[in-house]
Amino acid sequence: MVSKIYLIEQNGALQALEERPYPQEERLQTLLADYPDLLAGDQMHDTDPRRWLLVSREVGVPLEVGGRAMSLDHLFLDQDAIPTLVEVKRSSDARIRREVVGQMLDYASHAVAYWSVEQLRARFERTCEARGEDPAVLIGQLVESDGDEEAVEAFWAQVQTNLQAGRIRLLFVADEFGPEVRRIVEFLNQYMDPVEVLAVEVKQYVGQGLSTLVPRVLGQTAQAQARKSRSTSRAKPWDKASFLEALEDDGGPQDVAVARRILAWAEEQALDVWWGRGTTRGAFVCTVVHQDIRHQLFVTLTRGLIQVYFSVYKNKPVHASDESRLAILAQLNAIDGIALDEDAIDRMPSIPLAVLHDDAKLEQFLAVFEGMIAQIRQS
Repeated sequence: MVSKIYLIEQNGALQALEERPYPQEERLQTLLADYPDLLAGDQMHDTDPRRWLLVSREVGVPLEVGGRAMSLDHLFLDQDAIPTLVEVKRSSDARIRREVVGQMLDYASHAVAYWSVEQLRARFERTCEARGEDPAVLIGQLVESDGDEEAVEAFWAQVQTNLQAGRIRLLFVADEFGPEVRRIVEFLNQYMDPVEVLAVEVKQYVGQGLSTLVPRVLGQTAQAQARKSRSTSRAKPWDKASFLEALEDDGGPQDVAVARRILAWAEEQALDVWWGRGTTRGAFVCTVVHQDIRHQLFVTLTRGLIQVYFSVYKNKPVHASDESRLAILAQLNAIDGIALDEDAIDRMPSIPLAVLHDDAKLEQFLAVFEGMIAQIRQS
């Protein structure tokens, strides 16, 4: 039996729109790329609806480092920088059952293992270039900021943090799902943490030159929804007090002592400190402002990590050369407990705060950046 919805026209006539399957999977894929709101982020979180940023369509997911790759239909990011993997199937596709679930889990496991934030950022910027859009403006709109450099860099740092923590979202999208897939999705969403697993039905209704799309989110049990919605409940920026409180909960008093020393050092060096807006993970970025150019040095995270902004340095004239960044890398590696690979000069490598619990090591770490600050201010 064909399902219908009804439209009352301005002249009072009643027009019936009949449910129609999509003629091709490509049609639904294109609609999602052009209209991400079809993913129904408002149904996923009542008080903080998910907003979407398309990274790319047909995203490669490596099976191994340097090896062949699978192809994910879409990758989105939400305002909390959570990577959202989307796989699209029509209800008429026989693979809509167990096979597509296994395929998505394959994507997820390899994405967390092999994706780097630099690769995702490059894909996003290529997508923006193809569409004639400004990446910073889109990120600013997503996180409700001015799209300034600190906000953009902190957003990508949060993407990396989420990937490292396995905090991702898996979305199955089709025009209709049967009860078997719904049960599987509910089970996965209930017991996979911090991964969120949902299905989105996007039904199409057509009639007399009109078409209507009706999305519906499936897979949210009350218990899973309550638990996972708590992780997106924070809306205001972090500050020193909330950051240190969260850091102590995660890492203890020694991590807090390191963070306090870094903040005091930033004040001594007359640096700008930008506080992040992550919902569950706090961050602050130490930045040198020189001749109206902002030079981000590193970000400190409540996860007990410092991420060094080598990938940002390469875009600034002072430290754009590989030789300059390798010299900084060598100074960091001279600290006992730090051993970063050479390719880290193109990434944002992480250093545990635990390495810097020793006062001498922390002062040696800060001295590396004092040298950078001097170079920047002399440039």
